[in-house]
Amino acid sequence: MLAITSLLNPQNADRINSIIRSLETEFGLDDVQATPDPHITYQLAGVRKGAALRQVLRGVARNTKPFVAHTTGLGIFPGPNPVIYIPVLRSDALNQLHHRIRQATAPLCLRTDKFSGPDCWLPHISLALHDTTPELLGPVMQYLNQQTFDLKLTISNLAILRQEDEKFTAEKILPFEGHKHDPAPSLFDAENQPLPGCN
Repeated sequence: MLAITSLLNPQNADRINSIIRSLETEFGLDDVQATPDPHITYQLAGVRKGAALRQVLRGVARNTKPFVAHTTGLGIFPGPNPVIYIPVLRSDALNQLHHRIRQATAPLCLRTDKFSGPDCWLPHISLALHDTTPELLGPVMQYLNQQTFDLKLTISNLAILRQEDEKFTAEKILPFEGHKHDPAPSLFDAENQPLPGCN
């Protein structure tokens, strides 16, 4: 399975990795570090033709402008190994990007995960998973509760993550290029009148 994601910008990635390293120091939680690049996942997919996937995602990235997303609070996916995460608030821009990715990749996907569907998708940034336990959950959340998790994220790329041994690494990063295709600003408005400050 491949993961179709957006990598966080360096400043946000440094902040998340700092939190993740502190959870390793305080509680020995380090399985999340199998994916060293903090990210938002749009879809997990089994794909036979990697080149075709890269091509359709390149088309999505070429026509997408960077945009801002926001996070707030903490969340938990319960289970024997609870996942602790920072929720990313769904917005029109994020929902539209998710929809375009699903549409573009649908003909290529042999299988996908049930949580990638529009009704189930919950964008998030994982802080701990796989090596957590219900017993650790209380102390870890109490520790994290001393911080705030209101982040402003610049979403500016698509990245394909592939599993290699125990790690997921970025196989391809596709920067958004929609802003490069905007027409140059004109000195005149629609009625052919000079714009303020241009005469």
